[in-house]
Amino acid sequence: MSKIELDSVGQTKEGTFEYDWKRIALYNLGIGAQAEDLSFVYERVQGGMKVFPSFATIVAGSGMLFPQGTDYVRLLHGEQLIRVYVPFKPSGTIKTKGVIEHIYDKGKGKAALIHTKVSGHSLEGEHIFDTKYVFFVAGSGGFGGDPGPKTEPINPPEGVEPDFSSSYQTSPNQAAYYRLNGDLNPLHIDPNFAKMARQPKPILHGLCTYGIATRAIVNELCDGDVSRFKEFSARFKDVVFPGETLTTEGWKDNGRYIIQLRTDRGPVVLGNAYAIVE
Repeated sequence: MSKIELDSVGQTKEGTFEYDWKRIALYNLGIGAQAEDLSFVYERVQGGMKVFPSFATIVAGSGMLFPQGTDYVRLLHGEQLIRVYVPFKPSGTIKTKGVIEHIYDKGKGKAALIHTKVSGHSLEGEHIFDTKYVFFVAGSGGFGGDPGPKTEPINPPEGVEPDFSSSYQTSPNQAAYYRLNGDLNPLHIDPNFAKMARQPKPILHGLCTYGIATRAIVNELCDGDVSRFKEFSARFKDVVFPGETLTTEGWKDNGRYIIQLRTDRGPVVLGNAYAIVE
C-alpha cells in the first residue's frame, strides 16, 4: 500500500475551464432539468441560460489535485461544500486554483482524510466560487498525524415536518448522461466493474446526487433564482441507483436549512447537510 506524503499539504494546482451554453445545458440536464425548464436548457431564453450552482463541482475539476502516494483504489469522496459568490454566466472562461489544505489521520487501520479547496475566478479577477472536498483513503491512517477536528452533527429536528420536500425520479440513464460532464469512472456505467466494486449494478455519481439536491434547493427555496443560492455542504452516506426516486427535504435552522436527501428505498444518501440562501 502506498503511503500518503504529508508534505503535500500546501501544494497547489492552477487550471483553466472554458465553457459555452452547450456545456451548461449538458450539466443541467445531467442533474435532472426538464425540457420545460427553459431557462436552464434553452440558449435563446431571455436574459441568457441559467446555471445550477453545483456546476462549480465540474469547473473545480480543472484545479483538483491529490497528495503524492494517494491510493486511488481506496479513495472515497466523503463530503462536499460549494460557496457561490456570483452566479455563473451562460458561457465564459474561469481560472481555478486548488490547494491541499489538510491531511488528517483517523488512526491505524482507519482512513486518512484529505481536505482540498478549489476556487474559481473570472479572467478579470472576480471571485465566483469556492469548493471544498473531503476524501477518505481507507486503510491509510496510522501515520501519527493530527486526527483533525470533530465534525458538527447536523440532524433534522426529531418529529418535525420539513419546511419543504421535493421528490424527483431519476432516469435509468441518469449516470450515462451525467458522466459526459467528465467523470468517466466505469463504476457508473459498466455492470461488470460495478460487481467488482461489490455493487449489484452501476451507481449514480455522488456529485450528480449532490446536483439534484442543489436543483431542489434552487427550485424550492430560491424560486428558481440562482443568485439567491449561497452555500451547500453535505456528506455522502449511501449509494443511489439510476432510476430511483430521490426526495430532498429541508428544515429552517437559525439562518440556514438543514438538508437531507433519501431514496425511495429508505436510506439517507446525503446527510449532515445544510444550505444557506437569501
